[in-house]
Amino acid sequence: MNVYDTANRLAKELKESEEYNNFKAAKQAVALNPDLNIKIKEFEKRRYESQIKMMQEGKTDEKEIEQIQKMYAKLIENEDAKKYVEAEAKFNLLMTDVNKIIGDSIKDVIS
Repeated sequence: MNVYDTANRLAKELKESEEYNNFKAAKQAVALNPDLNIKIKEFEKRRYESQIKMMQEGKTDEKEIEQIQKMYAKLIENEDAKKYVEAEAKFNLLMTDVNKIIGDSIKDVIS
């Protein structure tokens, strides 16, 4: 079997997975609500910037974490936002697991 055929089959199976389809549906629901879409993007941006800052400085900013947690709590009061966040986390976990499986299978030549 050709590696490219296998990769294409994996891609097809990922697109047919429950995690992918739930995340896609959640994204579509959020896209219908521009205000909510903006809030989610603001939350994700702030969380990302905080993670980068923590990695660069090597320390945790407790105030920043607390503010992000408050943003998150407020955000998931909206059912569509809650579904989005949960679906995104499950899809990301699936992708992380798949990448780990592939990485582990070739680590003898990439490490």
